Amino acid sequence: MTLLVVGASGYLGGEVCRRAVAAGERVVGTYHSGRVEVPGVETRRLDVTDLAAVRALVARVRPEAVVGTPYRYGDWAVTADGAAHVAYAAAEAGARLVHVSSDAVHAGRPEPYGDDEPPSPVFPYGAAKAAAETAVRVLDPGAALVRTSLIVGEGSKQIQLCRDALAGRASLFTDELRCPIDVTDLAAAVLELLGTDYAGPLNVAGPDAVSRAELGLLVAAHTGLDPAAGMKTITGAAAGVLRPAEVRLDSTRAAGLLRTRLRGVRELLTP
Repeated sequence: MTLLVVGASGYLGGEVCRRAVAAGERVVGTYHSGRVEVPGVETRRLDVTDLAAVRALVARVRPEAVVGTPYRYGDWAVTADGAAHVAYAAAEAGARLVHVSSDAVHAGRPEPYGDDEPPSPVFPYGAAKAAAETAVRVLDPGAALVRTSLIVGEGSKQIQLCRDALAGRASLFTDELRCPIDVTDLAAAVLELLGTDYAGPLNVAGPDAVSRAELGLLVAAHTGLDPAAGMKTITGAAAGVLRPAEVRLDSTRAAGLLRTRLRGVRELLTP
Protein backbone atom coordinates (compact mmCIF):
# COMPACT_ATOMS: atom_id res chain seq x y z
CA MET A 1 0.00 0.00 0.00
CA THR A 2 1.09 3.54 -0.71
CA LEU A 3 0.18 5.80 2.19
CA LEU A 4 0.22 9.59 2.04
CA VAL A 5 0.56 11.29 5.42
CA VAL A 6 -0.29 14.99 5.20
CA GLY A 7 1.46 16.68 8.11
CA ALA A 8 4.23 14.11 8.55
CA SER A 9 6.48 16.66 10.27
CA GLY A 10 4.04 16.86 13.20
CA TYR A 11 4.11 14.75 16.35
CA LEU A 12 1.27 12.40 15.40
CA GLY A 13 2.07 12.41 11.68
CA GLY A 14 5.63 11.34 12.40
CA GLU A 15 4.47 8.42 14.55
CA VAL A 16 1.99 7.31 11.87
CA CYS A 17 4.85 7.34 9.35
CA ARG A 18 7.16 5.43 11.70
CA ARG A 19 4.66 2.63 12.26
CA ALA A 20 3.67 2.40 8.58
CA VAL A 21 7.29 2.17 7.44
CA ALA A 22 7.93 -0.54 10.03
CA ALA A 23 4.94 -2.45 8.59
CA GLY A 24 6.57 -2.38 5.14
CA GLU A 25 4.31 0.20 3.50
CA ARG A 26 5.45 2.79 1.02
CA VAL A 27 5.01 6.07 2.88
CA VAL A 28 5.03 9.57 1.42
CA GLY A 29 4.99 12.31 4.04
CA THR A 30 4.41 16.03 3.56
CA TYR A 31 5.85 18.95 5.43
CA HIS A 32 5.66 22.72 5.11
CA SER A 33 8.15 24.42 7.40
CA GLY A 34 9.22 21.58 9.70
CA ARG A 35 11.17 18.43 8.92
CA VAL A 36 10.14 14.81 8.58
CA GLU A 37 12.48 12.92 10.91
CA VAL A 38 11.43 9.36 10.01
CA PRO A 39 13.84 7.23 7.94
CA GLY A 40 12.28 5.49 4.98
CA VAL A 41 9.68 8.18 4.27
CA GLU A 42 9.57 9.88 0.89
CA THR A 43 9.18 13.56 1.75
CA ARG A 44 7.33 16.22 -0.23
CA ARG A 45 6.91 19.89 0.64
CA LEU A 46 3.26 20.93 0.47
CA ASP A 47 1.19 24.02 1.14
CA VAL A 48 -2.22 22.59 2.05
CA THR A 49 -3.88 25.97 1.50
CA ASP A 50 -3.15 25.58 -2.23
CA LEU A 51 -5.83 23.22 -3.63
CA ALA A 52 -4.08 22.86 -6.99
CA ALA A 53 -0.85 21.83 -5.26
CA VAL A 54 -2.66 19.27 -3.10
CA ARG A 55 -4.45 17.76 -6.09
CA ALA A 56 -1.23 17.63 -8.10
CA LEU A 57 0.67 15.87 -5.32
CA VAL A 58 -2.04 13.27 -4.77
CA ALA A 59 -2.22 12.64 -8.51
CA ARG A 60 1.56 12.05 -8.60
CA VAL A 61 1.75 9.85 -5.51
CA ARG A 62 -1.44 7.86 -6.28
CA PRO A 63 -1.97 6.69 -2.71
CA GLU A 64 -4.44 4.00 -1.73
CA ALA A 65 -4.83 5.72 1.64
CA VAL A 66 -4.41 9.21 3.08
CA VAL A 67 -4.01 10.32 6.69
CA GLY A 68 -4.78 14.01 7.12
CA THR A 69 -3.30 15.74 10.17
CA PRO A 70 -2.72 19.31 8.97
CA TYR A 71 -3.43 22.08 11.44
CA ARG A 72 -1.92 25.29 12.69
CA TYR A 73 -3.36 26.78 15.85
CA GLY A 74 -4.92 30.13 15.01
CA ASP A 75 -4.68 29.58 11.24
CA TRP A 76 -8.06 28.93 9.63
CA ALA A 77 -6.61 28.48 6.15
CA VAL A 78 -4.42 25.56 7.23
CA THR A 79 -6.78 23.94 9.72
CA ALA A 80 -10.09 24.26 7.90
CA ASP A 81 -9.35 24.98 4.23
CA GLY A 82 -6.34 22.65 4.22
CA ALA A 83 -8.43 19.75 5.51
CA ALA A 84 -11.03 20.43 2.82
CA HIS A 85 -8.38 20.41 0.11
CA VAL A 86 -6.97 17.10 1.31
CA ALA A 87 -10.46 15.56 1.40
CA TYR A 88 -11.23 16.83 -2.11
CA ALA A 89 -8.02 15.38 -3.52
CA ALA A 90 -8.40 12.05 -1.68
CA ALA A 91 -11.97 11.62 -2.92
CA GLU A 92 -10.90 12.55 -6.44
CA ALA A 93 -8.21 9.86 -6.35
CA GLY A 94 -10.45 7.25 -4.75
CA ALA A 95 -8.14 6.99 -1.73
CA ARG A 96 -9.29 5.95 1.73
CA LEU A 97 -9.11 8.98 4.07
CA VAL A 98 -8.72 9.19 7.83
CA HIS A 99 -8.98 12.79 8.96
CA VAL A 100 -7.72 13.66 12.44
CA SER A 101 -9.98 16.03 14.33
CA SER A 102 -10.09 17.18 17.95
CA ASP A 103 -12.16 17.39 21.12
CA ALA A 104 -11.88 21.16 20.58
CA VAL A 105 -15.03 20.93 18.44
CA HIS A 106 -17.10 20.64 21.64
CA ALA A 107 -18.24 23.38 24.04
CA GLY A 108 -17.50 21.40 27.20
CA ARG A 109 -19.81 19.91 29.87
CA PRO A 110 -19.65 17.43 32.76
CA GLU A 111 -21.15 14.56 30.72
CA PRO A 112 -19.01 12.66 28.19
CA TYR A 113 -19.49 13.31 24.49
CA GLY A 114 -20.53 10.45 22.23
CA ASP A 115 -19.15 9.86 18.75
CA ASP A 116 -22.12 11.24 16.82
CA GLU A 117 -22.72 14.45 18.74
CA PRO A 118 -22.53 17.51 16.47
CA PRO A 119 -19.80 20.10 16.98
CA SER A 120 -20.50 23.00 19.32
CA PRO A 121 -17.30 25.07 19.22
CA VAL A 122 -16.82 28.04 21.53
CA PHE A 123 -13.41 29.34 20.43
CA PRO A 124 -11.67 29.97 17.09
CA TYR A 125 -9.54 26.82 16.92
CA GLY A 126 -12.55 24.66 17.75
CA ALA A 127 -14.54 26.44 15.05
CA ALA A 128 -11.79 25.77 12.50
CA LYS A 129 -11.69 22.07 13.42
CA ALA A 130 -15.50 21.90 13.22
CA ALA A 131 -15.44 23.52 9.78
CA ALA A 132 -12.81 21.00 8.71
CA GLU A 133 -15.06 18.14 9.79
CA THR A 134 -18.01 19.58 7.89
CA ALA A 135 -15.97 19.95 4.72
CA VAL A 136 -14.54 16.44 4.96
CA ARG A 137 -17.97 14.89 5.47
CA VAL A 138 -19.38 16.73 2.43
CA LEU A 139 -16.43 16.11 0.11
CA ASP A 140 -15.64 12.55 1.18
CA PRO A 141 -18.62 10.93 2.93
CA GLY A 142 -16.72 7.66 3.33
CA ALA A 143 -13.89 9.23 5.35
CA ALA A 144 -13.31 8.44 9.01
CA LEU A 145 -13.07 11.47 11.32
CA VAL A 146 -10.98 10.71 14.39
CA ARG A 147 -11.80 13.01 17.30
CA THR A 148 -8.97 12.81 19.77
CA SER A 149 -7.72 14.62 22.87
CA LEU A 150 -4.37 15.62 24.39
CA ILE A 151 -1.64 13.57 22.75
CA VAL A 152 1.01 12.44 25.20
CA GLY A 153 4.18 10.39 25.00
CA GLU A 154 7.91 10.92 24.93
CA GLY A 155 8.67 14.21 23.23
CA SER A 156 5.09 15.50 23.38
CA LYS A 157 4.34 19.15 24.01
CA GLN A 158 1.90 18.16 26.76
CA ILE A 159 4.49 16.25 28.76
CA GLN A 160 7.05 19.02 28.27
CA LEU A 161 4.53 21.57 29.55
CA CYS A 162 4.11 19.46 32.69
CA ARG A 163 7.86 19.31 33.18
CA ASP A 164 8.09 23.07 32.74
CA ALA A 165 5.36 23.55 35.35
CA LEU A 166 7.14 21.21 37.75
CA ALA A 167 10.22 23.37 37.33
CA GLY A 168 8.22 26.53 37.98
CA ARG A 169 8.50 27.77 34.39
CA ALA A 170 4.81 27.38 33.44
CA SER A 171 1.37 26.91 35.00
CA LEU A 172 -1.12 24.07 34.60
CA PHE A 173 -4.88 24.53 34.63
CA THR A 174 -6.81 22.87 37.44
CA ASP A 175 -10.21 23.24 35.76
CA GLU A 176 -9.57 21.99 32.21
CA LEU A 177 -10.31 18.26 31.86
CA ARG A 178 -9.34 16.14 28.87
CA CYS A 179 -8.83 12.43 28.02
CA PRO A 180 -5.12 12.07 27.10
CA ILE A 181 -4.01 9.36 24.70
CA ASP A 182 -0.56 8.01 23.98
CA VAL A 183 0.76 8.91 20.54
CA THR A 184 1.62 5.28 19.76
CA ASP A 185 -1.93 4.12 20.57
CA LEU A 186 -3.45 6.90 18.48
CA ALA A 187 -1.17 6.23 15.50
CA ALA A 188 -1.96 2.51 15.65
CA ALA A 189 -5.69 3.24 15.77
CA VAL A 190 -5.47 5.60 12.79
CA LEU A 191 -3.61 3.02 10.71
CA GLU A 192 -6.05 0.30 11.74
CA LEU A 193 -8.97 2.47 10.62
CA LEU A 194 -7.48 2.71 7.14
CA GLY A 195 -8.27 -0.97 6.69
CA THR A 196 -11.94 -0.55 7.61
CA ASP A 197 -14.90 1.09 5.92
CA TYR A 198 -15.86 3.09 9.01
CA ALA A 199 -17.22 6.51 8.05
CA GLY A 200 -17.97 9.57 10.14
CA PRO A 201 -16.82 10.71 13.59
CA LEU A 202 -15.11 8.32 15.99
CA ASN A 203 -13.81 9.26 19.43
CA VAL A 204 -10.30 7.89 19.89
CA ALA A 205 -9.01 8.98 23.29
CA GLY A 206 -7.90 7.52 26.59
CA PRO A 207 -10.39 6.38 29.26
CA ASP A 208 -9.03 8.66 32.01
CA ALA A 209 -10.37 12.22 32.29
CA VAL A 210 -7.80 14.37 34.07
CA SER A 211 -7.04 18.05 34.46
CA ARG A 212 -3.76 19.40 33.20
CA ALA A 213 -2.71 19.85 36.83
CA GLU A 214 -3.52 16.18 37.53
CA LEU A 215 -1.49 15.25 34.46
CA GLY A 216 1.40 17.21 35.95
CA LEU A 217 1.13 15.21 39.18
CA LEU A 218 1.17 11.96 37.21
CA VAL A 219 4.28 13.07 35.31
CA ALA A 220 5.93 13.98 38.61
CA ALA A 221 5.19 10.57 40.11
CA HIS A 222 6.31 8.79 36.95
CA THR A 223 9.65 10.60 36.86
CA GLY A 224 10.29 10.64 40.60
CA LEU A 225 9.93 14.39 40.98
CA ASP A 226 8.42 16.19 43.95
CA PRO A 227 5.41 18.23 42.77
CA ALA A 228 5.51 20.27 45.96
CA ALA A 229 8.92 21.61 44.99
CA GLY A 230 7.54 24.09 42.50
CA MET A 231 4.62 22.97 40.33
CA LYS A 232 2.53 26.02 39.45
CA THR A 233 -1.22 25.82 38.85
CA ILE A 234 -3.93 28.26 37.83
CA THR A 235 -7.54 28.19 36.69
CA GLY A 236 -8.43 28.87 33.09
CA ALA A 237 -10.81 31.59 34.22
CA ALA A 238 -8.06 33.38 36.12
CA ALA A 239 -5.77 33.10 33.10
CA GLY A 240 -8.44 34.52 30.80
CA VAL A 241 -8.31 31.49 28.53
CA LEU A 242 -11.18 31.14 26.06
CA ARG A 243 -11.37 27.37 25.79
CA PRO A 244 -13.86 24.70 26.91
CA ALA A 245 -13.25 23.47 30.45
CA GLU A 246 -14.54 19.89 30.68
CA VAL A 247 -14.40 17.80 27.51
CA ARG A 248 -14.61 14.05 28.06
CA LEU A 249 -14.70 11.82 24.98
CA ASP A 250 -16.52 8.49 25.31
CA SER A 251 -14.37 6.10 23.24
CA THR A 252 -16.45 2.97 23.88
CA ARG A 253 -17.25 2.56 20.18
CA ALA A 254 -13.58 2.71 19.18
CA ALA A 255 -12.64 0.23 21.92
CA GLY A 256 -15.16 -2.25 20.47
CA LEU A 257 -14.23 -1.60 16.85
CA LEU A 258 -10.43 -1.63 17.03
CA ARG A 259 -7.86 -4.19 18.10
CA THR A 260 -5.66 -1.36 19.34
CA ARG A 261 -6.05 -0.91 23.11
CA LEU A 262 -6.48 2.72 24.10
CA ARG A 263 -4.60 2.99 27.38
CA GLY A 264 -5.43 5.51 30.06
CA VAL A 265 -2.90 8.09 31.17
CA ARG A 266 -2.80 6.63 34.68
CA GLU A 267 -1.61 3.34 33.23
CA LEU A 268 0.85 5.07 30.92
CA LEU A 269 2.39 7.11 33.75
CA THR A 270 2.49 4.44 36.44
CA PRO A 271 5.36 5.24 38.84
